Amino acid sequence: MHYDQGNPAELREKFWKELAHSPFVMLQLDADPESAAPMTAQLDRDANHAIWFFTSRDNRFAAQGGATATYAAKGHDLFARFTGALTEETDRGLLDKHWSRMVESWFQGGKNDPNLLFLRMDLGEAAIWSGEVGVMGAVKMALGLPVGDSIKGGYAETSL
Repeated sequence: MHYDQGNPAELREKFWKELAHSPFVMLQLDADPESAAPMTAQLDRDANHAIWFFTSRDNRFAAQGGATATYAAKGHDLFARFTGALTEETDRGLLDKHWSRMVESWFQGGKNDPNLLFLRMDLGEAAIWSGEVGVMGAVKMALGLPVGDSIKGGYAETSL
């Protein structure tokens, strides 16, 4: 696959749209590579500078600090790696805003569970790849034929 320099603004927009559709990332602390785990990102339309995660105080992510997340869109036509810093979010209004029955199922004490930790990831730099396989590319791959540079994609390093 050949990646041309993509338009960073367009790739950022596509990234946010895809992440909203499927908000699952593989997150790890930079200081602890063995901490890598799947997490559900909580998004806020009014805050493209951060995403949030619910976790527990006895989880490795409680150490906070520099972190890296990797993402694959549901349709596998967009991939991203982005960095940031994890810190405890103390704004109760944001916790209330992102609370859901899905989150509640993980915390027996609800929003007041003493083990609940609400983290904010202030976003930094990202690398975003986007590629379109297309009908011909899909047919070639299904038949085991070489696709080479017939599948095009865009790539950008950008801040989120």
